[in-house]
Amino acid sequence: MSLFSVHLVAAARPNLMKVAPLWWALKDEPWCRPLVVHTGQHRDPAMAGDLMAELGVPDPQISLGIAAGSHGETIGRTVEAYDRVLAAAPPELVVVVGDVHATLAAAIAAMHRGVRLAHLEAGLRSGDRTMPEEMNRILTDHAADILWTTDATADTNLLREGIDAARIERVGDITIDTLDAMRPAITAHPGPAALRLAPGGYGVVTLHRPANVDRPEKLGALLAALGTVARRLPLLFPVHPRTQRRIDAAGLALPPGIRALPPQGYVAFLALVSRAAVVITDSGGVQEEASHLGIPCVTLRRTTERPATIAAGTNVLADASSLAGAVQAPRRPHPPRHDGRARLRVAAAIRRLALSGPAGRAAGQAPRTGP
Repeated sequence: MSLFSVHLVAAARPNLMKVAPLWWALKDEPWCRPLVVHTGQHRDPAMAGDLMAELGVPDPQISLGIAAGSHGETIGRTVEAYDRVLAAAPPELVVVVGDVHATLAAAIAAMHRGVRLAHLEAGLRSGDRTMPEEMNRILTDHAADILWTTDATADTNLLREGIDAARIERVGDITIDTLDAMRPAITAHPGPAALRLAPGGYGVVTLHRPANVDRPEKLGALLAALGTVARRLPLLFPVHPRTQRRIDAAGLALPPGIRALPPQGYVAFLALVSRAAVVITDSGGVQEEASHLGIPCVTLRRTTERPATIAAGTNVLADASSLAGAVQAPRRPHPPRHDGRARLRVAAAIRRLALSGPAGRAAGQAPRTGP
């Protein structure tokens, strides 16, 4: 039997945490030939290269070299570049993850080339269509043949949009696979001790969404609100390069009590999160990671595509005016929602496709199974 070729498409740092477990699950299978496709959105060592090495993901076998630009530029150039790859050597399956522009672009290229397409982390919805990520999720899901979801809410979202249940398979949250697999290294890392801070004596901030950082007045208000929190709780702020550019362009400065850090490696960042008093973020994945670790989270957004973290009580939504109160709000602990075995379910689903023989898009219908 010829090897079943699978493209694992990644673009930005959060994608790599989703691709890594699937690479681990597939790389030694005798029936499969997984190839890492990196589109190029995050490609500097701090945001991509070092992280891939840390997670045991090889250098990409296929690199498109498309740096981040405007929405239209990033999507258009990525579609064009990936289309050339698919025209020359189409795989049996393209797997896209998450909700960045390159996710949608790769989905468009695969759909138009007639290559079976699977979306890992399908069905997440915030309900806020002003977010580019929300539209990327919706369009990618409707393009995909196979939709691997995190939970029942994601299933319901897809069914409500008219997607055939036969295309949906619940597998769990693959980011938790990465977290659980790397837990020994996270535990062994000095974390806050390296910064002369005690566990529970600080908070962690991440901030990068365009809605929060692109307008100077909004960014300034959030930094001021973080400064209010930092008067009683020191804050560690690994600054995303995009956010740093916006801070510099607006002539803003971090208030006292907020300690800027360079982008952190996966283990170093989770070592800080796992011992923090609170996490303040606008990231989707960080919400789930903090909740899995039992760390209180405050999300600086109006809505979230991770509503289960709100229902569980580990996460609350806030803006600049309500941030201080949200940080002080009590949280109730809850057991982890995911078992760290999503990669095995996805690998099993891919193997079923491989055993089903050559097929086009119409045969890419996965049975709806799962935990």
